[in-house]
Amino acid sequence: MSRRRLEIVDTTLRDGEQAAGIVFNATEKLAIAKALDQAGIAWIEAGTPAMGEEEQDAMRLLLAASLRATIIAWNRAVKQDILDSISCGCSFLHISVPISELHIRHKFGKERNWVLEQLQRSIMLARSFGCDVSVGAEDASRAEAQDFLQVAELAAKLGAKRIRYADTIGRLDPLTTYLRLCEIVPNCPLPIEFHAHNDFGLATANTLAAAQAGVAFASTTVSGLGERAGNAALEELVMASSLADCELSLKTATLKALIGTVGDAAKRCL
Repeated sequence: MSRRRLEIVDTTLRDGEQAAGIVFNATEKLAIAKALDQAGIAWIEAGTPAMGEEEQDAMRLLLAASLRATIIAWNRAVKQDILDSISCGCSFLHISVPISELHIRHKFGKERNWVLEQLQRSIMLARSFGCDVSVGAEDASRAEAQDFLQVAELAAKLGAKRIRYADTIGRLDPLTTYLRLCEIVPNCPLPIEFHAHNDFGLATANTLAAAQAGVAFASTTVSGLGERAGNAALEELVMASSLADCELSLKTATLKALIGTVGDAAKRCL
């Protein structure tokens, strides 16, 4: 039986930079992006242009490098975010919306219909500029499956390429991850990317469980750098992927150099 293909979406330059004490300058971001590209990473989530001119300049530098990897810009479902990304020359946009009741009602003070309307307007705006779109379902692990699928169906109808299932606060365990994704994957109209946080030290294990349940994409950062306790570690997932009977088209011989490049930029021994 052939192994399932699992594609990596690396977010070291976006989520990884949210680790306490880490700030990458544009030159460091370019060096990391080139090292990720050299390793065979096909998707690089490189930053959030809405953060300002410095982030936008870094994004333009990466786009001008003509890497084989697709450079992705992270956006809220906000018009100005989309326009900032497009002004940088980005052609693949990730648009994130909250989907749990906790985030919608208590973080944003809104109703679910507001989220869906914001998402629809944002995807249509990005698509009107010819951009490809992936959608992020924030806090999906605290939402019902039908809430996730409702967003997926809308995104698919509007031409999105995939949807991210985000365990935003790292609350899942591997068995729960596997059972939830086994329920969702066959009913989802879009390929799913699984995005794990490591608050209980389970991000890589949860990502492997999601892969076993059939997700097509996995979100990682180099050495698990990221907000709070971090994310699923790229190198751990690569080396453990055989346990989930998955195939990743990465050049493992380049990982040491990649980790060194990120460690130098982060001023940490990784």
